[in-house]
Amino acid sequence: MSAQPGAMTPRKLMDMLRHGLGAPLIVLAMLAMVVVPLAAPVLDALFTFNIAISLMVLLAVVYVQRPLEFTIFPIVLLMSTMLRLALNVASTRVILLNGQNGHGAAGKVIEAFGDFVIGGNYAVGIVVFAILTIINFVVITKGAGRVSEVTARFILNAMPGKQMAIDADLNAGLLTREEAKARREEVREEADFYGAMDGASKFIRGDAIAGILILFINLLGGMAVGMLQHDMPFAEAASTYTLLSIGDGLIAQLPALLVSSAVAMLVTRASRAQDMSKAMIGQVFGQHKALAVSAAILGLVGLVPGMPNVAFLTLGLILGVIAWKMWKRSVDMPAQEAAKNEAKAQATAQPSAELSWDELRPIDPLGLEVGYRLIPLVDKNQGGELMARIKGVRRKLTQDIGFLIPPVHIRDNLELAASAYRLLVHGVPVATADIHADRELALDPGGALGKLDGIAGKDPAFGLDATWIQPHQRSYAESMGYTVVDPATVVATHLSHLIREHAPELLGHEEVQQLMGTLAKSAPKLVEDLTPKALALSVVVRVLQNLLVERIPIRQLRKIVEALVEHAPQSQDPTVLTAAVRTSLGRFIVQEIAGMSAELPVYTLAPQLERVLQDSTQGNGVALEPGLAERLHQSLAECVGKQEARNEPAVVLVPGQVRAALARLVRHSVPSLSVLAYSEVPEDKRLKLVGTIS
Repeated sequence: MSAQPGAMTPRKLMDMLRHGLGAPLIVLAMLAMVVVPLAAPVLDALFTFNIAISLMVLLAVVYVQRPLEFTIFPIVLLMSTMLRLALNVASTRVILLNGQNGHGAAGKVIEAFGDFVIGGNYAVGIVVFAILTIINFVVITKGAGRVSEVTARFILNAMPGKQMAIDADLNAGLLTREEAKARREEVREEADFYGAMDGASKFIRGDAIAGILILFINLLGGMAVGMLQHDMPFAEAASTYTLLSIGDGLIAQLPALLVSSAVAMLVTRASRAQDMSKAMIGQVFGQHKALAVSAAILGLVGLVPGMPNVAFLTLGLILGVIAWKMWKRSVDMPAQEAAKNEAKAQATAQPSAELSWDELRPIDPLGLEVGYRLIPLVDKNQGGELMARIKGVRRKLTQDIGFLIPPVHIRDNLELAASAYRLLVHGVPVATADIHADRELALDPGGALGKLDGIAGKDPAFGLDATWIQPHQRSYAESMGYTVVDPATVVATHLSHLIREHAPELLGHEEVQQLMGTLAKSAPKLVEDLTPKALALSVVVRVLQNLLVERIPIRQLRKIVEALVEHAPQSQDPTVLTAAVRTSLGRFIVQEIAGMSAELPVYTLAPQLERVLQDSTQGNGVALEPGLAERLHQSLAECVGKQEARNEPAVVLVPGQVRAALARLVRHSVPSLSVLAYSEVPEDKRLKLVGTIS
C-alpha cells in the first residue's frame, strides 16, 4: 500500500526534526499534554517513554569520557523536567475525571505501580513514596546542587589564570595558534557548562517539591470528587484515589530519581577524560590490601554465632581470592618485564669490535641532562610530556628567530641531584635548576589574593618567586589568581628562554648554508651575487650572528641579503655590514620593539655625554672612565624602570658611530634596553622624546 501524496511518513518526520523543528514540536507537544485530555493508553505510552528517556540520560552520563562531552545536558535536564510535570498534569486530570471507574482508570502503568509495586496497600505506597522523595530531594538533589555551585564558582574564578597559562604556553611555543584557540574555547565551554549546571540543578529541586504537592492535591481532590460528585463512601474513595495518586507519584519519582542521579554523577566527575567503569574498578577495587582486609573482616564476622555465616563467609572467600590474584599479578609483572628487557638486550647485543673513528661522536648543539626522578617527564611510556613540549618550543623558535633550531639531546645524569636538570649548549652547561616532578608550579602574576601551602621555589626561566603545590590544589590556586604550570612546561619555558639567549652560538656555517639554499629556491640570482662573489660565507655568518646578538630575528633573510649585496663593495668588515643591515631592517626592528604603536618613546644622550662617547670609541669598543661608566649604567637602569612602570619600551636613540659600542656596553647590565641609531628609525615613525640621559 503506497503512501498518499502529502501524507506524513516517518522519513518526512525525521527530516522535519533534522531541520530544526524537533525542539519546537516537543515543546508544543508538552503544552498540548497540559491542555488537551489524554486517553489512558496514550498516558501509558508517554510514561514508558519518560522512563526510557531517563535511563538513556543516566547511561549516557556513565559512558561519556568527560563532562564537557555532554554540554547539552542542562537543556536535556530542562526538557525531561518539563515532560514529567506535563505528564503529572495530564495524569491528574485523568485520575480526577475517571478515578471512580477503578484502579485501571488512569492506565495500566499507574495501575501496575499502585497494585504490583506496593502490593495494593496505600499505606506502604505512602511510605515508599516518602522515602524516594527524601532520597531524591534531601540527599541527591541537594548534594548535586551544592557541588554544581562550588564547581561553577571555582571554574569562573580560575578563568583568568587559565587564560594566562594558555597565553604563556603560546608565547613559549608549547602550543600552536590553533591549539591555543581550541584551549580558550574549551575554557569558555567549561565555564558555560558548569554555570548552566548550577542553575539546572534547581530544576530537579523544584521538580521534587512539585511532586510532593501534586500527590497531596491528587489525594484531597480525588477524595472530594469521589465523595461529593460520585457518592462514594469515604473508605472506598480513600482507597481508590490514594492508590491512583501513589501510583502516579511513584511513576513520576522513578524517572526523577534516575535523572537526579545522572546530574550528581556528572558534576562530581573529574574534568579530565576517563572511562567511569574502568576508573571505578581500578580505584575502588584495584588495591589488593583493601580487598584482603575487607575479606578478613567479613570472615571474622561470619564466624560469629548467630550471624548469617554462609553469606559473610562466601563473600569473604571471594574477596580473598581476588586479593590474592591481584597481589600475585603485581609481584609477577615486574619480573616478567625484567625478563623481557633482558631477552631483548641479549638479542640486540653484538660482539665487541675494534675501536674506530666512529667512537668519537660530535658534541650535540643542545643538550638536556636530568636526574633520575625527572626521567618520567621524558619517558612517553610513563606519560611524560616534555618531549612534545620541546618539539613545540623548537617549532615556535624556528618561526620566530628565522633558522632551524637543532634537536635537543636528552640523557639522564646520575651525577645530578635526583630532581635537578641541566641545560647545555655545545656541551657546556649554561643553566641548572631543581623542580618537583610530582607537583605543579604556581606563579603570582601580580594580582594573587593570598598565599598557598607548598614548597617555596623560583621560576627557573625568570627567577620569579613561586610555590610548588600538589596537583589537586591547581583549581584553588587558579581561583586565587595564580598561574599554574606543570613541570614539563617549566622545563620547556626555561629551555625556550635559554635558546633565545644563545641563538648566536647555535647558528653556524652549516645552518647559514641551509638558509642560503632555501633562499636560492625563490631568489637564485640574489644568493649567487652574495656568496662567494661579494662576501665569503664566514662574513655572512658573522653578520647574522651579530644580528642575533642584538636580539634581531633573521627571518627577514631576503632583505638582509639584499643589504649585504649592496654594501659589500664598500666594506668587508662584519661590524660595518651589520650596521648597514640594521639600517635596512629599521622598520622591522622598530616594529619588534614598539609593535603597532603610533609613537616610539625614546631617550636621547645629552650633547656632552654624546661627545664623550664619540671620543672614547676605539675600534669595536668604548673606553670609559669607571666612574662615568657606572653612572651611565645607573642612569640607563632608571630610564628602563620608568618605562616599565609606564608599560612602554625603553629605547635610547644615539648617533650611528656609537650605537654598536653603547649596545655592547649595556647588553648584559640593562638587557631590556634597546639602543637604536638615528638612521634606523623610519622617516614616517613619530617619535616621543621621554627624556635626556646625562
